[in-house]
Amino acid sequence: MYPTAAQDELYYQLALSFVPGVGPVIGRALLERYGSATAIFAASPKDLMATDGITDVRARAFRSEELLRKAATELEHVEKNGLEVLCIHDRYPKRLANCADAPTVLYGKGNLMYEAQKVVAIVGTRKNTDYGQKLTEDLIEGLAGQEGLMVISGLALGIDAIAHRKCVQMGIPTIGVLGHGLDRIYPPGNRQLAMQMVEQGGGILSEFTWGTLPDKGNFPMRNRVVAGMADVTVVVESQETGGALITAQLAAGYNREVAAYPGRVTDSRSVGCNNLIRNNMAAMITCADDLIQLMSWDKAKKKRAVQPQLFLHMTADEQKIVDLLSSRDSVHADEILYHSGLAYPALAATLLQLEMQGLIKTLPGKFYRMN
Repeated sequence: MYPTAAQDELYYQLALSFVPGVGPVIGRALLERYGSATAIFAASPKDLMATDGITDVRARAFRSEELLRKAATELEHVEKNGLEVLCIHDRYPKRLANCADAPTVLYGKGNLMYEAQKVVAIVGTRKNTDYGQKLTEDLIEGLAGQEGLMVISGLALGIDAIAHRKCVQMGIPTIGVLGHGLDRIYPPGNRQLAMQMVEQGGGILSEFTWGTLPDKGNFPMRNRVVAGMADVTVVVESQETGGALITAQLAAGYNREVAAYPGRVTDSRSVGCNNLIRNNMAAMITCADDLIQLMSWDKAKKKRAVQPQLFLHMTADEQKIVDLLSSRDSVHADEILYHSGLAYPALAATLLQLEMQGLIKTLPGKFYRMN
């Protein structure tokens, strides 16, 4: 099956994700240069080679019939199984789009509330203790009253599954990011949980194509999506090494907040958390209120009036940011970047100017609010 004209852009976006040697960074550079995946595949190999990273071999790969057949087959799976495709230059999680290594394509199923106002990643060991289970469940209960909350994790055994399951029970949207294709659930014991997540306002998400097996190397890649989609990553229990620590390190690298629960120094499943706290990579929390305060979510929403004469001295860019912040309790820097249309250096300078004028205030976690 080859696509109709209406399907062309999606078809070529899928094809772009299959080109050997063209990963997220080069793929995004091509999209920025040509404006669409369709235009990329219409370009000549010589023209493609003007983009950094595109060698002669890679440029000629865009003409591969096998690659185009693979994209057509993937498109067929998407339509047959009712999957949603999120392309980085179109409908895509804004928080994740600001990460340089974000995948160019994501596949999803369910109600993907990836633009929720407050996104919390909750991760931890697969071999949790009763202590870890209680901390996770108490955390979600304590966050339940937060408006615009969404919880994300990796749908693994242990802390991940506990977090997802508690969210389903509490009616909180939750998304599981998978390390394999959406044709299966791994571990199989979480299949029913995944179905409940989809049915009750959450969903499942993956960068991997239909039929991709849950190979060990896929899960660190999965972790960067978890970290990149969240405002804050909370590590509940972790051994000295493991996927939860990888997720925390990635989140810190993306300039997102990281929090961790401390544990007994004699407990092997608290070593990772204790190390994160000791090395100042994570803020120590003991309950949901600690996390709420860390993220400044405890601030009551207030209408803050700015004296009319101040508006006369604002630039158009400053006014745009003030208008956005005036309608919300707090707004993340990534969202301001998206709505303002400014380049990051210009945005940083504008935010600094507004803060110096006393109009806005910087909050933990790269959030801003009116002063």
